[in-house]
Amino acid sequence: MADTNFAAMTTHAKKVWSRDIWKVARNSSFLFNFMGSSSNAMIQRITELTRTERGDRAVLTLVPDLEEDGIVGDAMLEGNEEAITAYDKEIVIDMLRHANRSSGKMGDQKSIVNFRSTSKDVLGYWLGDRLDQMGFLTLSGMPFTYKTNGALRAVSGTVAKNISTLAFAPHATNDAPSSARHVQWDASAGTLLSATNTTRRTLEVGDTPSYKMLVLAKAYAKEQYIKGIRGSGGEEVYHVFMNPTGMAKLKLDPDYIQNVRNAYQRGASNPLFAGTTSVMADGLVIHEYRHVFNTLGAASGGTLGDAGKKWGVGNAVNGQRALMCGAQALGFCDLGTPEWNEEWFDYKNKGGISIGKMFGFLKPNFHSPVNGSSQDFGVLAIDTAI
Repeated sequence: MADTNFAAMTTHAKKVWSRDIWKVARNSSFLFNFMGSSSNAMIQRITELTRTERGDRAVLTLVPDLEEDGIVGDAMLEGNEEAITAYDKEIVIDMLRHANRSSGKMGDQKSIVNFRSTSKDVLGYWLGDRLDQMGFLTLSGMPFTYKTNGALRAVSGTVAKNISTLAFAPHATNDAPSSARHVQWDASAGTLLSATNTTRRTLEVGDTPSYKMLVLAKAYAKEQYIKGIRGSGGEEVYHVFMNPTGMAKLKLDPDYIQNVRNAYQRGASNPLFAGTTSVMADGLVIHEYRHVFNTLGAASGGTLGDAGKKWGVGNAVNGQRALMCGAQALGFCDLGTPEWNEEWFDYKNKGGISIGKMFGFLKPNFHSPVNGSSQDFGVLAIDTAI
């Protein structure tokens, strides 16, 4: 097996490998399926920076509906025009890097694994997976100090070896779900409750997701003027995300089974029989994904309300933060392809490959005319038991 010749890499070749690794990352990323360049996308992807003094920000523009009623009959319209309210939200960007290093020329000679190709695949998958984790944590209003299963994210060596130090990382105090965009499912009463950071922890084991919960949540989202994503015929739809255990609980709900059975023809194309992870029902596209925030990896016990613990009395109930997303639920600044670099170490005996990607996430908010306060623009967080 020939050694990888890092010294022979040209600028053109580096660009090709950079594009290849970004292709792997985008194909690996679940959230890229919901990105678009327009305001009608669930995740609006911005690829250009706005001119600022620091040059590390992109702007996401939110345009809510007009609030005034207009002028009746022949009354004077001139001078009574309504200004279009627009909210410019800055997405701060930062860079995330990672690298692989070979064991040395002798190790490469013995191995049948091509170091450069393998590194492209594993680093590409790593980047796509971390983008998904950060995207769902941002939508959920959870700080990056946690993994998406509720466990604390490890820090070793240096503080910078943790995504919680990224410039756009959300923080528990000012990026938690807003008051009117955060509810808790009470299965026994069959209703959605206002869920603050304290009351949500009184969740009970039986508060698992149901079809009734989804119907009520959709009505609540519409009443809160959360814009849906317009599809063919002008119909608005919402994307709903649940973790696999939460989705399993939903699939066991008799109302859900009945609805999906009647909504599709019988056979392999029916999600009830095909086992698909995404289902369309009543204007909701329901997706199952492992990085929807949950507490399966969080610790139990301690005082009610302890951070980083399971939910419910005694911090003993496993829960998930299901998400109902409309248009512009999340902003993503995608600043170019990842940077690909190769270096020699130990007198050119060991090769190393690094990638670096500049990007940023933002969960936008605006002044809601319904609540008269600052609220998340396009996402409703629903805490349930699993």
